[in-house]
Amino acid sequence: MSDIYNAAEIVLDQAVRLKDKIALIHSGGTMSYGEFMSLVNRSANAFSALGIGRGDRVGLMLKDSPLYCAAFLGLVKAGAVAIPLNPRLPVANYVSIFTAASLSLVVAEREHAAMLSEAQHLNATRMLASFGDGETLERLVVDAPEGFTAAPTHRNDPAFWLFSSGTTGSPKGIIHSHASCADGGKLLREVIGADEHAVVLHTSKLFFTYSLDNAFLGPINIGAATVLNESWPEPEQIVEQAAKYRPSVVFSVPTFYRRLLNLGAESLAPLRKVTHFYSAGERLPDAIALAWREAVGREIHSCYGMSESHTNALACFPGRQPLGATGLPLPGVEVRLLDTAGQAVGTGEPGVMWIRHPSLALGYDNPQTSAKAFSDGWFCTGDLFIRNGEGYYYHQGRADELLRIAGQWVKPAEVEEVVLADARLREAACVVVPDKDGFDRLALFVVGADPGEAKAIAEARCENGLPQYSRPKWISEVGELPRTPTGKIQRFRLRELLLGQISK
Repeated sequence: MSDIYNAAEIVLDQAVRLKDKIALIHSGGTMSYGEFMSLVNRSANAFSALGIGRGDRVGLMLKDSPLYCAAFLGLVKAGAVAIPLNPRLPVANYVSIFTAASLSLVVAEREHAAMLSEAQHLNATRMLASFGDGETLERLVVDAPEGFTAAPTHRNDPAFWLFSSGTTGSPKGIIHSHASCADGGKLLREVIGADEHAVVLHTSKLFFTYSLDNAFLGPINIGAATVLNESWPEPEQIVEQAAKYRPSVVFSVPTFYRRLLNLGAESLAPLRKVTHFYSAGERLPDAIALAWREAVGREIHSCYGMSESHTNALACFPGRQPLGATGLPLPGVEVRLLDTAGQAVGTGEPGVMWIRHPSLALGYDNPQTSAKAFSDGWFCTGDLFIRNGEGYYYHQGRADELLRIAGQWVKPAEVEEVVLADARLREAACVVVPDKDGFDRLALFVVGADPGEAKAIAEARCENGLPQYSRPKWISEVGELPRTPTGKIQRFRLRELLLGQISK
């Protein structure tokens, strides 16, 4: 039938033609497209033998490896629903995730068994180890047949779920369709113009949609090669891999680019041969962008997406990266900026971004939560942007973190930019916190290169570089900023920290 649509078949469309070409580079060597397609089919058969069928939801808490990639696409090919799981959440979150997703099975590394046992006990979700003794996914896959006929799914059938990274609270289940899954690699295809000759290197894990798209489904979709890191990569490791595998594209986050810069310009020599660098997850500070340009001789281009869109919504195109700009809408993406009354804002005015996107999620697992964010094909990102006269969008922070003081717009991002211009400060995060009278005020948290000096440095930077109405009411030095495993700052935890101190 013409309406049959299986995303795994589409993503692997290049595999037949490129069967002898490298698809995955991993700790054990390389895997060709032909070998990978066989592994996907055997994974689909292994899950089917376990009784996993169309519509069943399976959690994957695996290291970034060929088995993980094959398990994900094998589930999709079998008509089941793959759910990548973040291994660094509190146990209470797994209990709620297992319940919300009604998981039929969780496949996990043995190192996570003790952590998951409590959630399993509370939820009775079936568990399967990935490797090791006894019945494991690896053994089942090895023994499974290589041929598998894709399930007759449709464009709007669920293919995978994502759980939000928890920057503002508890994770939400985000449901993506086969059509969304098959759209992987939008930035690679439509912005960079990458093809089967590309080699992709990334620093985030595959449960993060930024890498799931740009470093797994995207490269496979266009026939490129991608480098997988089973462990959480360190800067030195990424430099070594750049020298060994000569990637043409690197995807990372601002914090990791900062860590790379800390190695020194001389150590970054292998990265000077990379054609494209991209950054997402949070706003790229101008200081990092300028320091990278000087050290590596290349621009870091910004891009913007979210778990709800799967693929990128905005990006700066090669050779076009205005300082501080987040990007332009990708082909097929519609964007509008609205004020609190739902009216469009003018050029240079801040507004909440709504998007209509080809790979937009079907919604959340909670219908009430979906109704608040999804409307008539549009999604409210909750992020504030300004659009300039050339059409570029500039991220201003979250909608609940921009306020007026003395009739003036105050931007937490601007406060961070001012203090981070001083190299003695490693990190900064500015959040909105109500004072004891209920008025919203700014609070700044800073991490210094030398403990004990950061607060005084930040106070001086704010006094000399900001108008009085933009200066934080509170400045605190912390040892580190709380982050999600994907590197995003958990600003709600900073607010909780300060509110606890205020209430004493």
